[in-house]
Amino acid sequence: MAGESLRARTPDLSSIPLGLCNHSLRAFKWQATQFIEYAAQLKLDAVLLNSLNNFENLEPAHLKNLKRKADSHGIRFYTGAGSISKGSPRYSDKYGRTPEEVLQTGLRVAKTVGSPMVVVRIGSIDDRYTDGGIEARMDESIKVLKASRSRIEDSGVKIGFENHAADLRSEELLDLIKAVGTDICGVMLDPGNAVWAMEDPMKQVQLLGKYTVCTSLRDYQVWPSEDGATFQWTAIGDGLMDVPAYAGYLAKLCPGVPIHVETISNEHRPIPFLTEKHMKVYPNLKADGITDFLKLMRRGRPIPIVKPANGEDPKEFEKNHQRFEFEQSIAYLRNVCGVGKRV
Repeated sequence: MAGESLRARTPDLSSIPLGLCNHSLRAFKWQATQFIEYAAQLKLDAVLLNSLNNFENLEPAHLKNLKRKADSHGIRFYTGAGSISKGSPRYSDKYGRTPEEVLQTGLRVAKTVGSPMVVVRIGSIDDRYTDGGIEARMDESIKVLKASRSRIEDSGVKIGFENHAADLRSEELLDLIKAVGTDICGVMLDPGNAVWAMEDPMKQVQLLGKYTVCTSLRDYQVWPSEDGATFQWTAIGDGLMDVPAYAGYLAKLCPGVPIHVETISNEHRPIPFLTEKHMKVYPNLKADGITDFLKLMRRGRPIPIVKPANGEDPKEFEKNHQRFEFEQSIAYLRNVCGVGKRV
């Protein structure tokens, strides 16, 4: 009886769809059709194209053909439209003259290819240094989403707001989606970027999991350095994350939401939290707000950068490295954690 009770409380990780985020294989410069074909080879459940740049074109006929191709392989599309904060250095008007038009394009693409949501964001940690700080960029995004409420509702597509490149901490992201309305706006959850924002991803998922509509997952190492900390993202299973526990939170808090693997590694990134310049852009952050991060940092260890062998083409090395780390991550999630509807 006790064993049966325990099993009843343990989430079934095979219920979590397993997918690919396009950024894992950025060196290949693939577009939508190639990502679908690759995902089909690996028998994945989903593909996240987190940029409109990854579509060959945005014509309705082409998008419908992509949907048919994905459907034929049992793959579901998830899509992104980029920054909707006009004051962000990452904002682009390539797909619309205004942030509202960029969002409208994203909604149209998502609806046509069958994505249940469209990912949007502010930009990066650089936004914390812009005029008005991150609060101003949050206000811009909130206004765009509120002004677009009727379009969002009519599309049937939900917004997934991303914590991207350390622009937002979890409490800020939660404030943003609640200001917009959680009926139309949820979270695009990225644990790797939580580390960059001085958070423990295991705490992030517990806070934001029930609002999550999309994910991009990679592992991480973080360790002390002279100015604070240094981190490096890793293949899933090679870092500090308790991956089965993390996946368990997802299965319980946002059932049916895919894990899209977004491996980015082989680069050391600083978090100089012991410097005034870094911490002045977190005016509302108190010491206890980074306690969990500091504990995580103390568990970490430095890991080396892998370089091409003598005479090896750097571009081919990068492709091979990205593909290896992605496929290693898929294998870990399937074989160790039991994630994936087609294990």
